[in-house]
Amino acid sequence: MVICPSLLAANYAYFRREVERVSRSGAEWLHLDVMDGHFVPNISFGPDLVKTLRPYTRLFFDVHLMCTNPGPLIERVGQAGADQLTVPVELGHEKVLQLIWQIRTSNIKVGISVNPPTPVTLVEPYLEQVDNVLVMTVNPGFGGQEFIRETLPKIQKVRLWRDQRNLKFRIQVDGGINFETVKECAQAGADTFVSGTTLFKTRNMRAGVRKMREAALAAVAANKP
Repeated sequence: MVICPSLLAANYAYFRREVERVSRSGAEWLHLDVMDGHFVPNISFGPDLVKTLRPYTRLFFDVHLMCTNPGPLIERVGQAGADQLTVPVELGHEKVLQLIWQIRTSNIKVGISVNPPTPVTLVEPYLEQVDNVLVMTVNPGFGGQEFIRETLPKIQKVRLWRDQRNLKFRIQVDGGINFETVKECAQAGADTFVSGTTLFKTRNMRAGVRKMREAALAAVAANKP
């Protein structure tokens, strides 16, 4: 189980300190949302922040490009230090194929994301080409939102496809992930959990990461026949 604190919930006045805090927490990944104010109604980070933070940690940089036109950013964010770039399936089939190729040729891991209103079947054509499927469990753009339980069947469907085809991609969830909702997502099939507010507002993040991972593992164990 991979725990992935989201920088969107960090104290923006102390980015370096917050990243170093994540490094000490036992989390494996750091999630960074790049928003353009068009695909989602918010603006967040860009390549320069990724580049600035990269020297201070060995964390896996998981970057979600929530942008209408992420193509021009791929090379810049990749060179800045991203380990994985995720693009929205909502951009359309031809564009997604082009973006996957562009990311692959940059020697970066590839992810595909699907928003709550979008049919999960739209990600199916890309399953053999990606390293990560991100099921958004809130409508993207802002942190601190309430978990949308209607997304759980999407996670279950993606897990079914993965099992049926013997594929190896990760199943990631992002949005409203706390010590309770992580259990539901883990039981549904998720193995990678983006959590912002819950982890960054926990005074002892290391204890929070451990608690979240243990909750996910226990939920999976309890769900086994």
